[in-house]
Amino acid sequence: MRIGVTGATGLVGSALLPVLAGAGHGAVALRRGSADAAGPPGWDPSTGRVAAGDGPLDAVVHLAGENIAGGRWNAARKARIRDSRVDGTGALCRGLAALDPRPATLVCASAVGFYGDRGEQRLDESSPAGSGFLADVCQAWEAAAAPARAAGIRVVHLRIGIVLTPAGGALGQMLLPFKLGAGGVIGSGRQFMSWIALDDLVASVLHASRTDGLEGPVNAVAPHPVTNAEFTKTLGRVLGRPTILPMPAFGARLAFGEMADHLLLGGARVEPTRLMETGFEFDHPTLEAALRHLLGR
Repeated sequence: MRIGVTGATGLVGSALLPVLAGAGHGAVALRRGSADAAGPPGWDPSTGRVAAGDGPLDAVVHLAGENIAGGRWNAARKARIRDSRVDGTGALCRGLAALDPRPATLVCASAVGFYGDRGEQRLDESSPAGSGFLADVCQAWEAAAAPARAAGIRVVHLRIGIVLTPAGGALGQMLLPFKLGAGGVIGSGRQFMSWIALDDLVASVLHASRTDGLEGPVNAVAPHPVTNAEFTKTLGRVLGRPTILPMPAFGARLAFGEMADHLLLGGARVEPTRLMETGFEFDHPTLEAALRHLLGR
């Protein structure tokens, strides 16, 4: 297949492209900017125009979007987070619908933020949306793909959990304080963390792109979510460091503002039901084994 990827320079996209190429697919980075049909592959979020480059696209993986953890939230930043996902996805899907021929499949990133803060409740793809800023964004983000679906494109909404890789993201930010012995439980520690190793996330994108019967919401999380307390204890054990410096809820809110309630103090216990029903096999289903693989421990 010839597969276009938006957000190709991001944490997930940069890991995905070589895997697609290694699996024998044509991996096409769709760069932001003017999308001239006679020019290189790209997409223009302002117009929705998509340039496929040399030949049609069989599938598109849409990963582009503002980093939700890139700084404290204020009204302007929240607007950028929402607009980059909702408006950008809507524009892309209108552009894909206008292509001739159209791609058969769109794998569009979403997030487990769809479920909101749900305590210990077990959640799968049939569970209703939660409440709050991220849940609202995810609902609108997924709805924005309607033009692609209406055009007959198979759309998969990959609801991605906390992506574990030492190259960045949550784990990348945790490593230094934990190695210094400054890691600890955040808030009550009872909030669930639905995580996935980067290798498994990339594999799930490939699985979604080539599994014809898979569409709609798909939870991209490992089958064994853990609480923040369990995650903290496990990471400390893997690194051989103590984890005795907790961050109380008020401290998290003081440091990170509103973002703390959504990303640090809240959580959801999400299960990858659709992936497993369609035969996906995780290389790293449990947290300790995943961390030891990722960190070479």
